[in-house]
Amino acid sequence: MDTPFATPPAPPVRSRSDQLNHECLCVALDRDKLCAALQREWGDSESCTALLANRPHLFADAAMFVAHADLERMQATVAAVEAAVLLPGYRAAVLARATDIARHDFGPAGAFMGYDFHLGGDGPRLIEVNTNAGGAFLNATLAQAASGCCGADPGTAPAAFEGAVAAMFRAEWRAQRATGTLQRIAIVDDRPAEQYLFPEFLVAQRTLARAGIAAVVVDAAALTYRDERLLAEGVPVDLVYNRLVDFALEAPEHAALRDAYRDGAVVVTPNPHVHALYADKRNLVQLSDPVQLRQWGLAPEHLAGIAQIPHTLAVTDHNADALWDNRKHLFFKPAGGYGGRAVYRGDKVTRGVWSTIRKGGYVAQTLAMPGERLVRVDGAATARKADLRVYTYRGEVLLTAARLYQGQTTNFRTPGGGFAPVFVV
Repeated sequence: MDTPFATPPAPPVRSRSDQLNHECLCVALDRDKLCAALQREWGDSESCTALLANRPHLFADAAMFVAHADLERMQATVAAVEAAVLLPGYRAAVLARATDIARHDFGPAGAFMGYDFHLGGDGPRLIEVNTNAGGAFLNATLAQAASGCCGADPGTAPAAFEGAVAAMFRAEWRAQRATGTLQRIAIVDDRPAEQYLFPEFLVAQRTLARAGIAAVVVDAAALTYRDERLLAEGVPVDLVYNRLVDFALEAPEHAALRDAYRDGAVVVTPNPHVHALYADKRNLVQLSDPVQLRQWGLAPEHLAGIAQIPHTLAVTDHNADALWDNRKHLFFKPAGGYGGRAVYRGDKVTRGVWSTIRKGGYVAQTLAMPGERLVRVDGAATARKADLRVYTYRGEVLLTAARLYQGQTTNFRTPGGGFAPVFVV
């Protein structure tokens, strides 16, 4: 019999992980266990109290649930990017626009590569690659303090994480040095004690010490270079774990590190060459172009992984008008950006901001919506955006973590937000 009303469409079927992210409000983080773990690292019972007081949104109470199939898709995308970076055509294209110092290749592959994904309704989408991805050491500690939630088991924190980290730094050393032993690492940033993730530097220092590698946390401006040796606190350094966001080492205060790197006098990881190959946002133009990658020789088995990268274009005067007209479906990022600085969701872009973007130096990426996690804030269920960071070394996954936030980008300023453990279901 005819009916005057159309049959309403069936509601979308949610995956188990999506159901948990929207319905499970239990607390996965045991903050007492977290403090105990951090205190073991620092040997200071007051440190954790001060950390959480000064950084109340560094760690989220909730966990992020991720489907095993989505994790496999993310790993396929990582493998696809790693394969693309080896292609001579790709390397020639991206290094042609790199700085002179970034063309120096001494062998290291880059410690703690960070692949950042948004996990929306259409599966994981790789939004960017970072070569100085922070948070791995803190997330490894966080995993130790996670407890089961809504019937999901966090499993075990990567028990091999510390061993993998030590092996990674030794591999970076061997990639550049034919002889000798890695004995001393400098963990380098600008004014490290003032950095929001400074506690991580301390955890890294203790982790390396347990592996028999001495480590010192040092301001890049305090390094000196003489007699073909880079010195930290007057003592020679074998390797620099580089956390600077001056990716080409151009700042005057980084002259000692720049000169030592250029001369091959110290192993630097990650370094300007690795950043140019992976993390310049303009690389997403090539990495999201399957036709070009196929012409360069990317194997067919990697094309599905490349399909998880949103289509990206460089903003030019030629395409600026069309991009403006389509801006609500785009996200704009500076080529050398980091930490969510100067990035703009298209529907938030004003005419004034657009006048800066259209001058160049930006890429336009098809908008990939972040995942969503419902958390309890002041007793009320509250939605938070979520992204996933996969930490890798030479394509091998070291750790996977989530970041919960509100606003355009991750900011560690959101109640209910911060680093969150990942539960695979």
